[in-house]
Amino acid sequence: MTSTAGPIRPRRLRATPAMRRLVSETRLHPADLILPVFVREGASEPVPISSMPGVVQHTTESLKRAVADAAAAGIGGLMLFGVPEHKDAEGSGATDPDGILNVATRIAVAEAGDALVVQTDLCLDEFTDHGHCGVLDSRGRVDNDASLIRYRDMAIAQAEAGSHLLGLSGMMDGQVAAVRDALDGAGHDGVPLLGYAAKYASAFYGPFREAVQSSLEGDRRSYQLDPANRREGLREIELDVAEGADIVMVKPAMSYLDVLADAAASSPVPVWAYQVSGEYAMIEAAAANGWIDRRRAIEESVVGIRRAGADAVLTYWAVELAGWIR
Repeated sequence: MTSTAGPIRPRRLRATPAMRRLVSETRLHPADLILPVFVREGASEPVPISSMPGVVQHTTESLKRAVADAAAAGIGGLMLFGVPEHKDAEGSGATDPDGILNVATRIAVAEAGDALVVQTDLCLDEFTDHGHCGVLDSRGRVDNDASLIRYRDMAIAQAEAGSHLLGLSGMMDGQVAAVRDALDGAGHDGVPLLGYAAKYASAFYGPFREAVQSSLEGDRRSYQLDPANRREGLREIELDVAEGADIVMVKPAMSYLDVLADAAASSPVPVWAYQVSGEYAMIEAAAANGWIDRRRAIEESVVGIRRAGADAVLTYWAVELAGWIR
């Protein structure tokens, strides 16, 4: 291509590392990264997760070191998931003040101080013996409104444990409004809500099921979004914002960058994305086989999520990536 001034050469701005750095449109910062953390009840030492090399189920003691490392790395926060020893149909461990997630929250908050935003997963799937994100009705279907009652109680338990931010990941209709009402009524009006608004029924959650020792049989397609639907994702985001979500989430990230870009273009609140377990596992497996450059693939994958519009990214590489950035 030419102009009256001669050939147009965009390559001039790619010629050196210093020039490429100077004109980079998307930058990563440790504060934009959030580390998902699993804490296993009754574990005496960290338990490796076979499908997620480098990721473990922490003990309550090793959690302290993980929090300290995250704070030292300068990342923005961590998202806690509990792995209980015992489960039941109601997921009673989720609302037990001495349940693993609430115990882990108190430990993490004490260890983190003001250095991190300690976030908690507000969903019943880790705690139910059927593995679904809500309670079941007499026909074995997830009962949306009965599940909201459990979410309300779970939210109060997590707030009282000291959680800085509640991550509503169950995909029940009306969950943000229900939890906001419960928190405000209990005097926890200062606790913000992260709505997993556009959460898709994805094959990429597979390794996560091992990480939380899921009891799920069947699938969650009756309440998580159909991967074929783009507009529906934006509709769910708009609904969560209208119900009072302080932040909204797109999950997974890499297969849903169009939905993420839509959300970023229209949302009045921050938009986050979750680089899920399957995304992590694919890159680690390919790198272990020597098929791709591990560091470049990790960096490129997270840059792509940020470029699409995510204000922050939940990623299992958060601490390692922050070290490279710093």
